[in-house]
Amino acid sequence: MKMPFFSVVKLLIAVVVLCTQFPLFAQINMRPNVLLIAVDDLNDWIGCMDGHPDTKTPNIDRLASRGILFTNAHSQGTMCNPSRISIMWGKRPSSTGFYDNHFPVAKAPEFLRKNISLAHHFNANGYKTLTAGKIYHASMPKNDFQVVGPRPSQWLKDYDRPVQKKPEQYHSIWDFGPQNYVEEEFVDYKIASWGVKQLKEKHEKPFFFALGFMRPHVPFFPPERVYNSMNDTHLPKVKEDDWSDLSEAARKLTLSNKKIPTHDWMKEEDRWHLAVRSYLACINWVDEQIGRVLDALDESPYADNTIIMLYADHGYHLGEKQRWSKFSLWERTTRVPFIISLPGGARGTSTKPVELLSIYPTLIDLCKLAPNDTIEGVSLLPLLENTREPWEHVAISTLGQNNHSIRDERWRYILYADGSQELYDHKVDSNEWHNLVSEKVDPVHAAVIERLKKHLPRVNLSQVSD
Repeated sequence: MKMPFFSVVKLLIAVVVLCTQFPLFAQINMRPNVLLIAVDDLNDWIGCMDGHPDTKTPNIDRLASRGILFTNAHSQGTMCNPSRISIMWGKRPSSTGFYDNHFPVAKAPEFLRKNISLAHHFNANGYKTLTAGKIYHASMPKNDFQVVGPRPSQWLKDYDRPVQKKPEQYHSIWDFGPQNYVEEEFVDYKIASWGVKQLKEKHEKPFFFALGFMRPHVPFFPPERVYNSMNDTHLPKVKEDDWSDLSEAARKLTLSNKKIPTHDWMKEEDRWHLAVRSYLACINWVDEQIGRVLDALDESPYADNTIIMLYADHGYHLGEKQRWSKFSLWERTTRVPFIISLPGGARGTSTKPVELLSIYPTLIDLCKLAPNDTIEGVSLLPLLENTREPWEHVAISTLGQNNHSIRDERWRYILYADGSQELYDHKVDSNEWHNLVSEKVDPVHAAVIERLKKHLPRVNLSQVSD
């Protein structure tokens, strides 16, 4: 039975009115694609965040220029496994019990049964899911993604091995310096190439594409060409008595990983400058690979209908606070680059404290997916629509059971499991050199502490184990 002509006209008018009054309604049938780009161990040493004077990140910077750059974004776990589980399942480490790198989520069937991953949620909502590189820390849960490219296990076994044998005193991973093998054989080049290939293919359904780059994770092995293109590098500022106002709990927690070189060793072995320059070169190298992927997307039919999110799983110390690697609750480790670019969306910068935990709920809102009641975190949609929107939330980072850091726009408060505390005023102390709790706490600081304490997680599960 044919619909009368005037009824068709009325229906079309109604659709036009809906699309005009409610722009998101117009996108329902379009179902935006998602390109999620993760970078391992990347701190704020990118151009758009002014993190280091010698960095070169033109491609990350151009992505930031066409989206919202969150300059006060923080990871929920300050090592790979807890951070990546938090992102992909939308739950805090204190709510999952995944606090370290020793127990992969794929070996936790009860957790997987009760919780829905980001990839599975997109699967259930009609998306094609693809992944390559390091999105999870270790083994990927079975059937989490439909299409799988180069995996981290290949990186550990086959790619980016040192050309020359290391001296005996060097740790197997803690090595630095330029490598002169063919650039196409570097793992991040292979990951980017796979990503470019997927973006050139025809996809019948909207896609959710998670791409995880390995560098600048140790070993810091950039191509020789990239290393030689770096300027003479500036070393981070270090306060010699920086640990004088820290508790014993802070010392033990921060230095718990004995495989990480000490700052004194880095200086004595004359490795500091080489490591910093190699780290910067690795950032430049991975930026080139991200640029290849962004170019492929821009040249594809998906350019005008793809949400791009770029983030790092946590920050990284390269001597600051006399520390190396991650495994701390200070700014250098918790703070990460985080960019969201929407097709035709707003551009700008937000200084509001936000969490990577918000990736999951934000994508649900942007893609109009069914809700998932198992996740925590808040959607960033209000800030994407207006970066000056009032924002009462804080960013919470966790390292081990009952050790938490709270970050707002000005302050960082840290509470350790033994009750010891730290408070830093970022208005005057961006390096976190002066712990305001180590001296007599004045009423103003006491009030700040009490206010931030109210945001501490109320659930602190024990560490997941066999």
